[in-house]
Amino acid sequence: MSDIDSPGRSEASTGLPVSGKPAFVAIGKLTRPHGIHGEIFLEILTDFPERLKPGGLVYTGDQYYPHVITSLRSHKKGLIVAFDGYHDPETVGKLRNQFVFVQSKNIPPLPVGEYYHHELLGSRIMTLDEQELGELIQILQTGANDVLVVQTPSKTEILIPYIDEIVRKIDLENGVILIDPIPGLLPD
Repeated sequence: MSDIDSPGRSEASTGLPVSGKPAFVAIGKLTRPHGIHGEIFLEILTDFPERLKPGGLVYTGDQYYPHVITSLRSHKKGLIVAFDGYHDPETVGKLRNQFVFVQSKNIPPLPVGEYYHHELLGSRIMTLDEQELGELIQILQTGANDVLVVQTPSKTEILIPYIDEIVRKIDLENGVILIDPIPGLLPD
C-alpha cells in the first residue's frame, strides 16, 4: 500500500468528483519559509517525491491553487521548494501549513496487488462468510504494518491489521475488502 492520500480531509475538500475518485491527492505539506529567497520547506507525504521537478505543476490549499515549481532540493526529511512568483519569505509564508496536491491522473501506477490509500478508503469491509463490518474510514501507518480503521453502522471503530493472513481480497471495482478475522479481532 502506498501512502499518497488526502490526509484526514472531508469529502468536500478533497476534490472528489461525482465518480468518488479524488481529482487531487496530497503529496506533502508546506511548513515554514526557508531563507530569504522565497523558498519553503515541504514535508513529504508520498512514496514518490522524485516525481517533483522544476517546471512541474502542483496545487495548494482547499481551492487547489496552481503553482509551478522553480527549484527544489533535499533537506533533512523533506524538500526545500521555490514556486514561480514567490521571491521572499513574507509572500511564500502565506502558503504555510497548506497541503500540496497533484492531480490523481498524474500519479504513477503501482505494481499489481499494491494500492493507494485513496483507492481503498470508503470500501466496505466484509468477512469471508459475508458479514459486513462497516466502512474503511482511515488507514494508520504504524511502521510494522498498516492498520485499517473500520467504522461500523453503530459508529464504533474496529482496528484491523493490514496483513496477508487477515486481508484476503481487495475488490476495487466493487469497493469491497474481504477479511478473515483471527479469534479475538472482532468485538463480540
